[in-house]
Amino acid sequence: MASLDASLAKPIAKEAPRRRALGVSGVFLPRLLAGLAIVLVWEASVRAFLPAYVAKPSTVLLAIPKTVVDAAFLAATADTLGAVAQGLGIAVVIGTLVGLVIGRSPTADRMLRHYVNGFYAVPMIVILPLLSLWFGYTSATRLATIVYAAIFSIVVNVSDGARAVPREYMEVARSFRAQRLRGLFEIVLPAATPYFLAGIRLAAGRALIGAVVAEFFTAIGGLGYFILFMSRTFRHDEAFVGVALLAAFGVGVDVFVAWCTRRFLPWYRRDERSA
Repeated sequence: MASLDASLAKPIAKEAPRRRALGVSGVFLPRLLAGLAIVLVWEASVRAFLPAYVAKPSTVLLAIPKTVVDAAFLAATADTLGAVAQGLGIAVVIGTLVGLVIGRSPTADRMLRHYVNGFYAVPMIVILPLLSLWFGYTSATRLATIVYAAIFSIVVNVSDGARAVPREYMEVARSFRAQRLRGLFEIVLPAATPYFLAGIRLAAGRALIGAVVAEFFTAIGGLGYFILFMSRTFRHDEAFVGVALLAAFGVGVDVFVAWCTRRFLPWYRRDERSA
C-alpha cells in the first residue's frame, strides 16, 4: 500500500510545478500582448493624426530619465505621496472604528447608514470648493479631500464585514464571558479583515484621485500641479511620466494588498485562486 501511495504521489508532485508554470504563462502572456497592442495603437494614432507635442510611448520613454531626476518632480512626488499616506492612515483608523460600530450596532446602523451612503455617492469635486473655503488654498485642503475620498470606502466595507460575522462566533464569546469590546477587536475585526482589505484597495485609488483633484483646484505643489503645469506648457511627455507614476503607485498598492491576502488569509477565496 505504501509503494502504491508513493507511485501516485510522484506524478502529482511532477505535475504541480508544470501546472504553476502554465498558470503563470497563461496569466502573464495575455497581459503582455494586450499591453503591447495598446502601446502600438497609441503610437500609431498619435503619429498619424495628432500634433508632434502630444505624448506617445517612444517620447515618454525618452523623457523618463531626465524627469525622474528633476528636483521639481521629486519634490512634487514626495508632497503628493506623503499626503496620500497621511490621509489614508487617518481614513483607515476612523473608518474602521465607524464601520465596526455601524456593523455591530443596529441603532448606529439605523442612524448613520444613509448618511454614509449619501456622502459616499457625492463626487469629491463637489465637496472640494467647500473644503477650500474651510481650510484655504493650502495643503490642509488636500489632506481633507484625501480623507473624504477614502474614508467611506473603509466604512462601507468594514461595516459589511462586521455585519457578516457568524452569530455563533459571538455566542461562543459570550458563553466564555468575553467583554463586548474584546469581542469586537478579537473576533469581529479579524473576521472582517477580507472586507477591510477590499476597502483599502478602493480607498487607495480614491485617495490618489482626491490628492490630484485637490492639487488641480488649489494649485498647491504636488504631482497633480506638476502634470497640469507640464500639460499647459505643451510638455506632454513629462506630464505623462507623472501620470505613469500615479498609475504605478495604484497598481503597487493593489498588488501589496493582494499579497497580504494570500499571505495572511490563505483560506479567503481559495477556490477562486486555484481556478
